[in-house]
Amino acid sequence: MAQLKEKLKEKPQYSSSQLLKETAVAWLERRGVTLEDIARLVYDVQKKYIRELTLAACRESVERVLEKREVQNAVFTGIALDEMAEQGQLAEPLASMLKSDDGLYGIDEVMALSIVNIYGSIGFTNFGYLDKVKPGIIGVVNDKKNEKVNTFLDDLVAAIAAAASSRLAHRDRDGRLNR
Repeated sequence: MAQLKEKLKEKPQYSSSQLLKETAVAWLERRGVTLEDIARLVYDVQKKYIRELTLAACRESVERVLEKREVQNAVFTGIALDEMAEQGQLAEPLASMLKSDDGLYGIDEVMALSIVNIYGSIGFTNFGYLDKVKPGIIGVVNDKKNEKVNTFLDDLVAAIAAAASSRLAHRDRDGRLNR
């Protein structure tokens, strides 16, 4: 993390998409989510639709999604809000809504939906499935409600996986998928 802070000091804050991607990955990892975790979700969503799909192709797709500025911004905003709620830095009633992951809050899903449609409307069905079933790391993150505030994190992870799954589906249909 210190290395990323130094890189940010060396360059103007928004100059490098690669630097922002690395920072977004570091923020996800800080909250217990790795690229491999998200790639496994993508694999599970797409394995019955794409023959000979590999985990490596899924990870590459996750990385491509994380190169998108909108995705990076959503990751930074959502994780920052989760952490601020955890540290008691938000005013009421927002603090209580985020701490309890209030089912009627909905802004966490709205932010996630800004990611979902990057590779077409198929992302909505992928996201709906992942948000409802909460497989893999999504369930792990969601189950930590008593330890951490992950109101945004579970939906962001589901959205990144949904977008990466959609990207693979499009690339497969177009014959451009590297297996």
